[in-house]
Amino acid sequence: MTRKELQEFLDFKVEQYNTAEFIETDPVQIPHLFSRKEDIEIAGFLTATISWGNRKSILKNAYSLMDLLDHTPYDFVMQHSAADLERLQQFVHRTFNGRDLIYFIRAFRHIYSEYKGPEHIFSNYSNDHGLQTAIHEFKKIFFELPHEIRIEKHVSDPMKNSAAKRINMFLRWMVRNDNKGVDLGIWNSISPAQLSCPLDVHSGNVARKLGLLKRKQNDAKALAELDKHLRKMDPVDPVKYDFALFGLGVFENY
Repeated sequence: MTRKELQEFLDFKVEQYNTAEFIETDPVQIPHLFSRKEDIEIAGFLTATISWGNRKSILKNAYSLMDLLDHTPYDFVMQHSAADLERLQQFVHRTFNGRDLIYFIRAFRHIYSEYKGPEHIFSNYSNDHGLQTAIHEFKKIFFELPHEIRIEKHVSDPMKNSAAKRINMFLRWMVRNDNKGVDLGIWNSISPAQLSCPLDVHSGNVARKLGLLKRKQNDAKALAELDKHLRKMDPVDPVKYDFALFGLGVFENY
């Protein structure tokens, strides 16, 4: 395929998968349950955090999470009692357990009380190169409260060579607004041009087959390589191609 043919092929696949039907099988359906900005942010971040493993299990546990938060995530974060937190001990998704969840709730209250919310943090630390430095700074702020060190593994750090797939997916949900109905686009202070592709095993394998990625590991260096190619194809909205790469990998076994 020539570069022009490749872009036309991927643009076609974006149109195929970036539709409302995509929501039915994707974790993005969880933040779509809400209309208040803060509810969307908290539901989105928690859902993205547990988005690894079997997709049915992810969705089942994400809905259980919302049940535990009384389907009012922001009110729960800001007004919870000690008894409310104790109720969260029962939650588990793979290695993410109730103690982890309790810290995340406390961390979000700290972020809303002291930093005006997550958008303010990511926007404040974003730059022309993207949001990877902002993710690093967000993680530092997120773990300012006393905590078990093991909990830190649930928030990736690009400065430690992580592709930070789940946070980049969360950022895609919050920032992109292309009127297709999938991404929520509630953050106006960050440009879609600054986003990075949520690089995982599926999108990575497809990107390699298409010649968009040479590096074998799915790490921060691979993400930078992939971003470079995607931004050449669409400098305004490069991460739309996540739909093409993911769809080809998961739904077509490309």
